[in-house]
Amino acid sequence: MPFKLTGMNLFNYIIWSANPEIFPFFESIHIRWYGLLFAMGFIVGQQLMYYIYRSEGQSEKQVDILVMFVLIATILGARLGHVFFYEPMDYLQEPWRILYVWEGGLASHGAAFGIILGIFLYSNYNINLMPNHFVWKKQKREGLDFFWVIDRVVIMVALGGCFIRLGNFINSEIIGKSTESTYGVVFGWDLREAVEEMPMVESVGFEKPSNQGIDENGYVPVEMHIEFPRSITEIQIKSTVQNDIRNALLYGRYIKQHFYLSPEKQLDYRIEQSDDSTPVAIVQIKGISRHPTQLYESASSFLIFLGLFLIWNFKREKLPRGLLFGLFLVILFGLRFVHELFKENQVAFEDSMKYNMGQLLSIPLIIAGILILLNLKRLQPRNKTDQ
Repeated sequence: MPFKLTGMNLFNYIIWSANPEIFPFFESIHIRWYGLLFAMGFIVGQQLMYYIYRSEGQSEKQVDILVMFVLIATILGARLGHVFFYEPMDYLQEPWRILYVWEGGLASHGAAFGIILGIFLYSNYNINLMPNHFVWKKQKREGLDFFWVIDRVVIMVALGGCFIRLGNFINSEIIGKSTESTYGVVFGWDLREAVEEMPMVESVGFEKPSNQGIDENGYVPVEMHIEFPRSITEIQIKSTVQNDIRNALLYGRYIKQHFYLSPEKQLDYRIEQSDDSTPVAIVQIKGISRHPTQLYESASSFLIFLGLFLIWNFKREKLPRGLLFGLFLVILFGLRFVHELFKENQVAFEDSMKYNMGQLLSIPLIIAGILILLNLKRLQPRNKTDQ
C-alpha cells in the first residue's frame, strides 16, 4: 500500500511511500524512477527539438549535437552547482566525491548556468561531441546564433524540469515545509524502508484512520500496517514495535522529518489477523503533512513549457530573438523564488539566512531575464542575411 488517498476532499493529506526503484524485487537491478524520468526529459525533448528544427528548415543532425551539449552541460552544471553552492567544504575535503553523481546532489541553478554556457559553445564553436566524429574549432553555426538556439532550447528545458521534479516527488526528496493542516503529503518511504528491513517483517503499508483531523501540535494521524509471518509470537511483535520501530521513529535521521514520536511515550498499536491468518500490527503514529513542492514545480514547469511552445508555434516566423529565453528566466526563477518559501532548506547553513540559496541564485537569473526582455530590439539581426 505505497499510496492511499481517502475521501474526495482535495485538501485531505495523502500518504506517499512509493519505492523509488522501478524493479524493487530484483536485487541486481537498480533503476530508479528518477533516472527514468530524467532520461525521458531528454528523449522527449530531443523529439520536440527535431520537430522545431524541421519546422524552421534546420537540419535534424544539428539536434543530435545540440542534445549532447545540453545533456553534458546539465549534468556537469547541476553537479558542480551543488558542490560549490551547497557543500563546498565537504567536497574540498574529499574532491573525488564530486564524481559520485549516483550519491545525489544536483542543483537546478547550476544546470541553468551550465546550459547557458553549453549553448554559447554550441553556437560559436564547431564542436562535435559525437564519438565517431570529434571536431573542435571556433566557427559559428550558420543560422543558429545563441539567442535563436536558446529560445528553442528553453522549451525543452521547461519540459525536462517537469519530468525531473516529478522524479524528485517519487524519490520523496526536496521536501516542503509542514502545512500544519490536513492538506499536504506525508512522505512515508524512509520509514517503510527501515521497517521492511527489520527481521521478521514481511511488508509495510500506510492508511489514514477514520479520524483524519489534525492534533493540537499540527500532526495528522497515520496507521502503519505491518505484516508478520504466521510463526511469529505476540511477544516478538511487541518487541519489534516497541523497540525497533520506536527507535526508528525517534532516531532515524530522515524518518524524523516525516513522523513525530514523543520520547516519553510508547507506541499505540493493536494486533489483528488478515483473511489468510497473517498477523498484522496496526501502529498509530503521527505524520507531518508537508507541501508537495516537487509537484508545485513540476506543474509550473509544464505550464511554462506549454506557454513557450504555443508562443513559438504561433509566432515562429516573427519571434523576436531572446523573447522566449527572457520569459523563461523571469517566470521560472520568479516562481522558484516563491516556491522556496514553502520548501525546507537543503543544507544547515541556510537556516541562518534571510533568503536561502535557491532564492539568492534565482535573483541574478530573474534580473538577466528582465534585461533581455527590455533590450529585445538590440538583440534582433540588422538584416535578413544575419538571420
